[in-house]
Amino acid sequence: MSASAFTTTTPVVVGRVQQLAAVAIPRTEESAAVKVRDVSPLPLSKAPKLADVSLPLDRAVADEEDDEAKRARRLAAAEKPLDVFVVGLSHHNAEVETREKLAIPEAEWQEAARDIVKSSDGAVEEAAVLSTCNRFEVYFAARDARAGFAATSKYLQSRSGLPMSTLRESLFMLSYEHATAHALRVAAGLDSLVVGEGQILAQMKQCYAHAIEGSGGKVTTRLLNAAVASGKRARDETDIAKGAVSISSAAYELAAQRAMDDLGKPLDRAEVLVFGAGKMTRLLLTHMAAHGLRKCVLINRSEPRARAMADEFKESHGLEIEVVATGGDASLAMSRVEDADLVFTSTSSESYVLTPKDLEARQTPLMLVDISVPRNVDPACDDLENVAAYDVDSLKAVVARNTAKRRREIVAAERLLEEDAADFRGWIATLGAVPAITQLQRKAEELRVAEMKRANAKLKHLSQREIEAVERLSRGIVSKLLHGPMSALRDSKEAKAQRSPLGLVRKMFQL
Repeated sequence: MSASAFTTTTPVVVGRVQQLAAVAIPRTEESAAVKVRDVSPLPLSKAPKLADVSLPLDRAVADEEDDEAKRARRLAAAEKPLDVFVVGLSHHNAEVETREKLAIPEAEWQEAARDIVKSSDGAVEEAAVLSTCNRFEVYFAARDARAGFAATSKYLQSRSGLPMSTLRESLFMLSYEHATAHALRVAAGLDSLVVGEGQILAQMKQCYAHAIEGSGGKVTTRLLNAAVASGKRARDETDIAKGAVSISSAAYELAAQRAMDDLGKPLDRAEVLVFGAGKMTRLLLTHMAAHGLRKCVLINRSEPRARAMADEFKESHGLEIEVVATGGDASLAMSRVEDADLVFTSTSSESYVLTPKDLEARQTPLMLVDISVPRNVDPACDDLENVAAYDVDSLKAVVARNTAKRRREIVAAERLLEEDAADFRGWIATLGAVPAITQLQRKAEELRVAEMKRANAKLKHLSQREIEAVERLSRGIVSKLLHGPMSALRDSKEAKAQRSPLGLVRKMFQL
């Protein structure tokens, strides 16, 4: 496995960087179109004269030759083993407007993969689709990289409706060990906008599941299975996924870290209150529920949105949420703050929701974590004796620290991925054993027969029985010579091992 496959964090972009494999992509829709001759019968009066028939005959001969050439190419391709490739676009190199053109709901991933295989005219034998908000990728198996990339790119151009020249600027194409490395990096979260984020692993698991049920086939599903296993291993054996790297997760982490110092009790014993029922609150509740929170109070101006959120979290996370709809009554909100130990604020209010005046009579410890911009908590609240107030800037420090930690873990994760990629590439190498053995046997037989013909003059004095004995002798020598190389080709451990040419020769011929 080439170490260089893991040194680049962004894929190669078509049209900007030298490609990893020769790729044939039609430059325009017109050039990709197939022109079909009109073969409808002519009226008798317009039938061609005998002398005029020569051109169609020449064309028929040419077509026959083309068919023979195609058959020869197919036979040659059949002797090549399947390998893995990936083509797509992501947040690294494509604007959201372009990504939207190719986005596919998960319910349609299998159908899209089938269409890619079907429309490729045999160039793509297996395919699986991964479509998220940050990326669209097609993992596929083919015998010919050039034909496979051309067919897949043509499908993407047709689906997106974008000119090929525009699509080319955003697509990346990776082959063989580079495609393998990319799949593993994606599953491990190393290619994500937020390094180590966990959602992509779940999405890769779904991609793998759809590949099994759909058009994945033996090779593509093996790649996706290896990617999922490697992504899980990277998270289990490194800290790549540890530490909050978003404001909402950082808010929970900060509260958990400071609870004993600021409240004198662990977070799981604190009475939690949340202001607001927007997107940030949803993310905050998700993180808290994942870490064991079982109940809290949710304050919002209106009830329907807060009630819907409470019902959702009760069903999905078992979280009991008491909804308090204030209708703009600040005194009602403050009466609930008096009973709370920890208050998160995340509202769209442009003025302070909590001020020193509201909290000056506070006799018990209170922690305020403000994740709103503009701020919901007056920073002067932090000056009160029993109040500890934190805002977004406090949380950014947590995010920055954890992001730096995750980046340091990338190196350790990359080493693990290299090991797993080498295992997969070793398995891929064994797929070429059967055609390689066939070719080796054919070549050896051709040489044996040729040498026997050259020796015919010297064997004329032999009887038919003696000639047959020489034939058996020559076949036996060839068979014994080929036994070692064929065994080595079938050995997956040898296929993936980094051995010197001399060592391979000694292994093959048992020297």
